[in-house]
Amino acid sequence: MKTTNKVLKYVFAFGFAILWIFPVIWLIISSFKDGSELFNYPLTILPEHFTLENYTTALQQFDLIRYTSNTAFITVVATVITVLMSCMCGYALAKYKYKWLNVLFMCLLATTMLPTEVIMSPSFTVLNTLGLYNSLWGCIIPTVGTMTGVFLMRQFFITVPTELMESARIDGANEGSIFVRIMLPICKPQIAILAIFSFQWRWNDYIWPLLALSDPKKYTLQLALRTLSGAEAVNWTVLLSTAVLSMIPILIVFIVFNKQIMNANMSSGVKG
Repeated sequence: MKTTNKVLKYVFAFGFAILWIFPVIWLIISSFKDGSELFNYPLTILPEHFTLENYTTALQQFDLIRYTSNTAFITVVATVITVLMSCMCGYALAKYKYKWLNVLFMCLLATTMLPTEVIMSPSFTVLNTLGLYNSLWGCIIPTVGTMTGVFLMRQFFITVPTELMESARIDGANEGSIFVRIMLPICKPQIAILAIFSFQWRWNDYIWPLLALSDPKKYTLQLALRTLSGAEAVNWTVLLSTAVLSMIPILIVFIVFNKQIMNANMSSGVKG
């Protein structure tokens, strides 16, 4: 009976994985098809005439380097700031004992119940007032504060023994040294997880750059991909190949940080 249940679980998991990944596989395969094959009936999974011309055309007609550099700048800077802010805020909320900190944490946690659409208008007003409209920094600053990251880091730092901090203070370490030299190395797995999510959020963000940017030269990849869909026609071959290229950086980041998560020692520095 146990063997049967295990087999059924594996079959269900495998089927769900195929169902989830099939659209991605279809996207990648279709990017190697000729434009006339995309709407042939009946549809074929594998391309009848394998071609790399779609990617060549995309690189020639689509300013991929400019849009990728804009997106990379926004994503990398926002991710670094998000991780740093989340670590500092989570550490303070977890390890410093002040009555008002619990109230502050509950207020911050309550913001997660607000839909993004609710805060877009006031955020844009502040952005415009500060003169950050139509600038890459205007896409970065409003997005770096995420309660998800703060909550993740706070919950981890709560599990770190306070005796570790007290021992460091006895040895003469100040608060900055304790945070940088002890706490940050301990939470490498959490940093890696937050970095993956933050990178994905910023790289795929569409709504906020659409509001904050008006100059086509400053567009991110997601905004630039939208320009390939015209009112009367869609350049499907270029759109598909460019979409595949836009997934490569996220895949690389996931592979790099996933390795760090698997190899990280969760009990580093916390030994009895």
